[in-house]
Amino acid sequence: MRLNQVTVTMPDLDAGWNFYCVLGLTPVVDARPRYARFVCPDGDSTFSLHQGEGGGGGTTVYFECEKLDETVGSLSEAGVRFVTGPEDKNWLWREAELFDPGGNRIILYFAGPNRTDPPWRVDKAERPKQGVSAPAGSCHSPN
Repeated sequence: MRLNQVTVTMPDLDAGWNFYCVLGLTPVVDARPRYARFVCPDGDSTFSLHQGEGGGGGTTVYFECEKLDETVGSLSEAGVRFVTGPEDKNWLWREAELFDPGGNRIILYFAGPNRTDPPWRVDKAERPKQGVSAPAGSCHSPN
């Protein structure tokens, strides 16, 4: 399984469009005022906006940045306001927090190998083998 996209809700897609363009996402679908989709600058994941009043409902979106401090500096100079600047977290990630115009929490971060392989990662013997599907609702490989 591969994640295709994350969609967040916000009332003003024009404000969201401008915000995510400044963050560096590239628009691929413009169906404003109801919907907009962007491709992320690295990889092929997409991110979309759906018009609605329910934005900021507990969702946090993480965007990884190889040069986090430099990216935050550039965005700050462009007028993006951060709640917290880049800071090291005890889970071995470096993060900066901000909110989009719809109130959705956004984290820009750098984790290096700790993104998928932190020191406390579940033992490899307990994870499904590459190419083997686990039963529905299960986090363990079939026996």
